[in-house]
Amino acid sequence: MAKLKKSDNGDGADQSTHSEVKMKKELALIDGVAIIVGVIIGSGIFVSPKGVLRNSGSVGQALIVWILSGILSMIGALCYAELGTMIPKSGGDYAYISEAFGPLPAFLYLWVALFILVPTGNAITAITFAQYILQPLWGACNPPYEAVRLLAAAAVCLLTLINCYNVKWVTRVQDIFTATKIFALCIIVAAGAYYLCIGHVEHFRDPMEGTNWQPGYIALAFYSGLFSYSGWNYLNYVTEELKDPYKNLPRAICISMPVVTVIYVVTNLAYFVVLSRDDILASDAVAVTFGDKLLGAFSFFIPFFVACSTFGSLNGAIFASSRLFFVGARAGHLPRAIALIDVKRLTPVPSLIFMCIITLALVMIEDVYVLINYVSFVEALFITISVTGLLYMRWKRPDMHRPIKISFILPVIFLLICGFLVIFPCYVSPLEVGVGLGFIFCGIPVYLVTIAWKNKPDWLNKIFNEFNNGCAKLFLCVTEYEDKES
Repeated sequence: MAKLKKSDNGDGADQSTHSEVKMKKELALIDGVAIIVGVIIGSGIFVSPKGVLRNSGSVGQALIVWILSGILSMIGALCYAELGTMIPKSGGDYAYISEAFGPLPAFLYLWVALFILVPTGNAITAITFAQYILQPLWGACNPPYEAVRLLAAAAVCLLTLINCYNVKWVTRVQDIFTATKIFALCIIVAAGAYYLCIGHVEHFRDPMEGTNWQPGYIALAFYSGLFSYSGWNYLNYVTEELKDPYKNLPRAICISMPVVTVIYVVTNLAYFVVLSRDDILASDAVAVTFGDKLLGAFSFFIPFFVACSTFGSLNGAIFASSRLFFVGARAGHLPRAIALIDVKRLTPVPSLIFMCIITLALVMIEDVYVLINYVSFVEALFITISVTGLLYMRWKRPDMHRPIKISFILPVIFLLICGFLVIFPCYVSPLEVGVGLGFIFCGIPVYLVTIAWKNKPDWLNKIFNEFNNGCAKLFLCVTEYEDKES
């Protein structure tokens, strides 16, 4: 709703002085739960079982990794509940790092989120959606690379359009597809339970056989597992649009995370009951292989429901992550154009479109597992920094208002485990780690030139202003209005 504030110009005539254009608090508790569950349960549970098993080496250790990944994600989510209610701003990690450590570390997070974390995660989800939609059409063969990428790009563009048009449409899509994906996983679990009940326990006779105990490979197994749980912090990106965030943010987290963990563990149990270790390692679409082996003529249901799952996850990720870049631009760390809001629909259209363009570029990359390693290392590093900021602010700012204050031991445990995940893969995947660190450090000169350099030449400022004004005219957007009196 855009309303006009009126003022008297002295002759009795009212004139519009400013339009109140800002995003509204439209997300209730059920929408918050749907965003968390909907974003988390996406491509990961249908892609990552292969990566977890490959690096774990055994069925037993793979299941342990899935359980511990859920527990670790729950601890992290509780840490973020304290951060989100202590700093009730949209933007998630960006807002917390900025509050604790200042603008440069916050900008570096925004830098890697803009070009690696968010669009890569969205690209993986879109590719998985396309693979599962097209797989039944090609039978035993893999769908062509071009067909998969074109369909993935079409899905990204369609959901970006929906997100640009109406927030309520986004939440309705999210609620519907969250229910669909849970139904799909229930089918897999029920089929696996039936297979177990008729006596198929051969894959659990020696569950720890082949276990890989090297710390670097254990960390990589956790990377694949935690990738499947990624999204537990996405509700923190949209705190300003959540009704009663002090209550609904922690409630949504405490409802969502146990549900997701239980679903993931029993789904993997179902996979392992039906498929051998070699079956899983040979499959790029574990759920489809599962359906082909167990469901027979009804196996086509699995690719359809998996596609629905990933479609809903992509929708939630696009909605939440666009607010991250909107907040960063509002703080002056990205071009002002990205902080513009559509005057009619009150959605951050330029932010959504800019993110869509970067995602489309990353959709072209062929090896999904390389992308997961890039994303997981950088994400673990910045989550470590955010939780360090939580402990730092407890020390430096003990009187800060904290509606929720978790036990001190939880962020310490989370910090130690994240440190392990950051350090040990350095010798197993040095290329991915090196590229990730190199990209982070590339953000420093960008920050110095675009933000720290205050006395820019007039011609450079003119280029920036023309770009921002051009976007405002093209998309019919204005900057957010904040009512100082409220």
